[in-house]
Amino acid sequence: MIKPQETIFESGNEMAALAASQINYHIMGYYPITPSTQIAEELDQMRADGLHDILLIAADGEHGAAGICYGASLGGGRVFNATSANGLMYALEQLPVQSGTRFPMVLNLVTRSISGPLDIKGDHSDLMFTLNTGWIILLAKDPQRVYDMNIMAVKIGEHPDVNLPVIVAYDGFFTSHQKRVVSYFKNKEDVQEFVGKLPPKRVVAIDPENPVTIGPYMNEPDLINNKYQLSKAMDKAYEIIPQVFEEFYKISGRKYELVEGYRMEDAQIAIFALNSTYDTVCEAVDILRQKGIKVGVATTNVLRPWPKKEIQELLKNVKLLAVLDRQESYGAKGGNMTIEIKATLQELEKGPKVISRIYGLGGKDFFLEDALTLFEDMNLVLEGKKEIPDFDYIGAYPGDENYVPKRYMKPIKAEWTKNIPLNTRDLTAMPKRIVPGHGACPGCGIFPNLNLLLKGIEGDVVLLFHTGCGMVVTTAYPQTAFRTTYVHNLFQNGAATLSGLVEMYNQRRKRGEIPDRDLTFILVTGDGGNDIGMGPTIGAALRNHKMIIFEYDNGGYMNTGYQLSYTTPYGASTSTSHVGKAQFGKSTFHKDTPQIMAATNIPYVATVAESDPIDFVKKARKAQKIMREEGLVYIKALSACPLNWGDEPSKERRVIQAAVDCCFHPLYEIDHGKTTITYDPEKKGKKIPVIEWLSMMGRTKHLTRPEYKHIVEEFQAEVDRRWERLKARHEHPLL
Repeated sequence: MIKPQETIFESGNEMAALAASQINYHIMGYYPITPSTQIAEELDQMRADGLHDILLIAADGEHGAAGICYGASLGGGRVFNATSANGLMYALEQLPVQSGTRFPMVLNLVTRSISGPLDIKGDHSDLMFTLNTGWIILLAKDPQRVYDMNIMAVKIGEHPDVNLPVIVAYDGFFTSHQKRVVSYFKNKEDVQEFVGKLPPKRVVAIDPENPVTIGPYMNEPDLINNKYQLSKAMDKAYEIIPQVFEEFYKISGRKYELVEGYRMEDAQIAIFALNSTYDTVCEAVDILRQKGIKVGVATTNVLRPWPKKEIQELLKNVKLLAVLDRQESYGAKGGNMTIEIKATLQELEKGPKVISRIYGLGGKDFFLEDALTLFEDMNLVLEGKKEIPDFDYIGAYPGDENYVPKRYMKPIKAEWTKNIPLNTRDLTAMPKRIVPGHGACPGCGIFPNLNLLLKGIEGDVVLLFHTGCGMVVTTAYPQTAFRTTYVHNLFQNGAATLSGLVEMYNQRRKRGEIPDRDLTFILVTGDGGNDIGMGPTIGAALRNHKMIIFEYDNGGYMNTGYQLSYTTPYGASTSTSHVGKAQFGKSTFHKDTPQIMAATNIPYVATVAESDPIDFVKKARKAQKIMREEGLVYIKALSACPLNWGDEPSKERRVIQAAVDCCFHPLYEIDHGKTTITYDPEKKGKKIPVIEWLSMMGRTKHLTRPEYKHIVEEFQAEVDRRWERLKARHEHPLL
């Protein structure tokens, strides 16, 4: 019997969140990455409103999120996650662990181009890396299917004969953010009845009466058997998926098959395409059918297990087939779908000729005209009137062999940066390594902080930026805002990358391969980069490379829309720590990164603020001297983000000063283990309660309400505790 349903106008991400809330998973381990971030944001808002009981755990990175999810699945409950692109790549090694030990969960993969170069738009370069991980893969071409597949995924993966994790993959931005009219179940109880109120009983790691060993070491006789059993489970999934599709049809009225096609009954020419592109090609089919050209389009709703027989049946009468791949298996003259389709069709006695087309990389649109042109060219081939290559790109263009990159500004000369006095007037003589013209929001604190740091740095500089606002707004190809060498790597590996560059520079200099001159290597991190990147940062510190790590701490993942970071203040409202009747904002205190770095015993750690520019520049200059002589140093600035802090750009310096005066962000340095407070608001009679600072920002203004008095008291107590400990260190000769 079809269950009561309502319609809504929503995007794929919103429908994934709605499905998850109705299923009421136990745990979601997550880390924000565009374009999948919205799922966690929506679920957090629903949790704040008391609409589900899912525990959302903000991980330190996608690898950590995958670990959280795996560990949670060992407890026998229902587990959910969402990621994209390099987030998937970072988590990738965990995927075979989960399938190899046969613990189900659901992962929404919002497909996106894998870096580098960095691109945040949708293609399938991430999806194809999952083919060999042992996960079931369902494809959702529109928001309706995102909702439906998320519900069916639970039942498929948890089937006792399957017990495999499931990916629901859909196109980044095309499906994740574009809204459509979608039907959904009015009563979440109907969803829970379909998937089962509770997961089926299985081996768990939390039953002391039945202790188990999960994931032991295996030698080759046992490992091959483990993989054989996984293969048989995938075969079973091939049988179970149509059964679940049929059961879902009975309660929803929406019928799905393993594969589907449009006007394929007598098609002589066809295109095979995944996900959202299918609908575009359908339009082209209708137009050309009116002209009497027998064309059709085919797709699959299931990528793993591969529906070989159904694809063979769908395509057996086609004479010429173009496989569209939104990625390339480089060197194979085709993408993964081309390779798989060719392998599938070779078993036919007389199959179609297959050509390959790479399209839509980095989110490049595939227009109706593109489909029409491809069909028309293929028709001319069948008529013997044209030849076209078996492999080609759609939308690529030839480069200009005579192109010379434009130099937008003169590079900095080292001598311009030396012997500048440390006073406010003369510091203006220091040339800027970052020039005006970046795309940051008004009042953004990143660039005042960077420019202050660099005013204290003499000589030649190499900058490496983690992914984040600072990187995105300064290097939109083909332009750059830098007058010095700039490198980018992803959040999770910037410190390791720069340490490798530092040591290669030193080695080549020692060998006389390059001029012997001083370069200052600086890692710039922020926007949560020292959450996911904390491990490599600590590793670099323990190795003590001669480099500077500068963190502009804006207290969140701002480049993805302000999700909580471990440095976000206690009680602050973010898109993953909403305020509502069930929660008050971020539930943990801010991470004390300078103290973490001090624990690595690096020679110098300092905190700075734009409200005290001379102190800032002095510490930068001191840091450079110590770095050159001894090794890695770390500097942290509190960096304003008026867009997400919810305050006025013109008042940011006052906001930063208040953070310093309330001792949320105390100014001090740790020089060879000895702590010195460089600005003491108590001694200057300027210390203020933390609520005065919190009341200046929209993200924490709710804490001024009476019902949050206890939160403010806890916040104040923690800030006071840290300040007292800092003063004790200041007084002690060894601390």
